[in-house]
Amino acid sequence: MRRGKLPVAGVDEAGRGPLAGPVFAAAVILDPDLKIEGLDDSKKLSPSKREALCYIIKRHSLSWAVSKVSEKRIDRINILNASLLAMKKALAALSVKPGYALVDGNRTIPGLDIGQLCVVKGDAISVSIAAASILAKVERDRQMKRLHDRFPDYGFDVHKGYGTSAHMKAIKKHGPCACHRMTFEPVRSCRLQRTVVK
Repeated sequence: MRRGKLPVAGVDEAGRGPLAGPVFAAAVILDPDLKIEGLDDSKKLSPSKREALCYIIKRHSLSWAVSKVSEKRIDRINILNASLLAMKKALAALSVKPGYALVDGNRTIPGLDIGQLCVVKGDAISVSIAAASILAKVERDRQMKRLHDRFPDYGFDVHKGYGTSAHMKAIKKHGPCACHRMTFEPVRSCRLQRTVVK
């Protein structure tokens, strides 16, 4: 901000590690004149706190956007590239064009036409990255609840697609379903043995 690179957008992703579902990303330009209390790494917040902050962020930020990249595309281009693509899409979808991007992690986003700075553990350091992490996490959790309604045998509403013991047992029992990431283990091995549940 002191260098005149305004406005500044924070960007983060949610869902790199799960075995199922899309990866989500969000970009947020906070109002520098308005402080939102409680912003932190989304993983440190309870679901109810994330939901409450999500509402406040959307209502009071200068601009926000959420994007996703499907599990099928993740399988085609790998999860790192899919995460970077989701973040690029979120930045492009902002209604206010940012002058600079603060990116969570240690990888720059390819092809951005603005400056960017990687911030390792940025969701614990930058309030705009923390805001983006909350939006991405909330929207992804909502998506996984919708996928649970479609595929109730897997417990997506509880573990959100992560490789819990219950999830692993469900994959072994029922085989993978259409929203699983087929290149991820143990989904890949189970897929070779079972028919994919549509």
